[in-house]
Amino acid sequence: MPPFPPGPPGLLSGVTVLDLATVGPAARCTRILADYGAAVVKVGPVPGRGAEPIRPPSYAYSGSRWLSRLAIDLKDPEGRAAFLALAARADVVVESFRPGVVDRLGIGYEALRRANPRIILCSTTGYGQSGPRAGWAGHDINYLAVGGYLAASEPGCDGGPPMAGATIADAAGGGMHAALAVMAALIGRSGGGGGAHLDVSVADGVLWLTSLSVDEHLATGATVGFGHDLISGRYACYGTYQAADGAWLAVGAIEPRFYAELCRRIGCPQWVDHQLDDRVQAQVREDFRAAFGSRDRAAWIEALAPYDTCVSPVQDVAEVVADPQYAARGAFVRVMAPGGDGTAGGDGSPGFRQVGPLLAGMRPPEEPVALRDPSVSDAAGLLAEAGLADGEIAALERRGVVA
Repeated sequence: MPPFPPGPPGLLSGVTVLDLATVGPAARCTRILADYGAAVVKVGPVPGRGAEPIRPPSYAYSGSRWLSRLAIDLKDPEGRAAFLALAARADVVVESFRPGVVDRLGIGYEALRRANPRIILCSTTGYGQSGPRAGWAGHDINYLAVGGYLAASEPGCDGGPPMAGATIADAAGGGMHAALAVMAALIGRSGGGGGAHLDVSVADGVLWLTSLSVDEHLATGATVGFGHDLISGRYACYGTYQAADGAWLAVGAIEPRFYAELCRRIGCPQWVDHQLDDRVQAQVREDFRAAFGSRDRAAWIEALAPYDTCVSPVQDVAEVVADPQYAARGAFVRVMAPGGDGTAGGDGSPGFRQVGPLLAGMRPPEEPVALRDPSVSDAAGLLAEAGLADGEIAALERRGVVA
């Protein structure tokens, strides 16, 4: 099945993915696959038949850039058959139902494998297909909690675990985890192997993200958490400091030579030889805070960042999208909403910007990228590619089995 509509050429060109998810880690996974050139088909429920899915804002998940869509009633035998016909021509199916749901629907791995022995099924759930938490509902904060991430982070002002500023579990523990697993399965299959059923647990992905701390505890029995070591707030050389204008700076001067350079440039040479001296860390921090509080953030960045001090600004989202480094890297692309010609940022340019295909190996698209109306269905073309006759497709549409 060819890409419809076509995306940019990429490392995964020629790979077709059926995506049964709407939001969360699975949608993050297929966003990555699409930006690497895979043809991703969003398969949703038929409106009015069953529970309505979460519908994210039109700009979310890169505005469904390059994705095609259709709706199928998977509980209807003919709808199930139509989905399996699509799967017979596809390479990957990504789903995020509760464990066991795809089997009850008749589109589990064994059913898919009968239709296509080389199919890769990626089942993305919060806690995996097995274990005592397998049936639990959850979201990003829950997976960060059970995987040790929250407890290892700096406590909030009330002494409790913090709120993460990004969906780290969904994006990295789940989405990138799933995309990596899919790519590994595709490589394995290309070497003569068959298909695979990938059991992607977001909580497992978070455990991997915290594995440096976990492995230390397992090896030494140490109580690992915030303030335990060099990268978790124990020493003044690794932390955040407020500048005179109220803005913040991040300091990550781990290497002794970087730390020494930092001390000299902020006027604290007396602490050069005390980087890891626990006895004086409170005084070092106090002097660092006083030093950073004497000048505005921009002045400190100019004085420190280019000189091997490992200092950077703590930027809010508005600052990130105006950052010249990201601009130089082509991090954002301009897109055109369907039927819209609005402007973004008051610059008079048509459309608006969004985060583009920026991971290593992704190819930048020609701009502007035309986003498609998410209400438009590609059912007829996709089902025809899957081998269904025009009369069969028309009958399914009349019965409301596909839309």
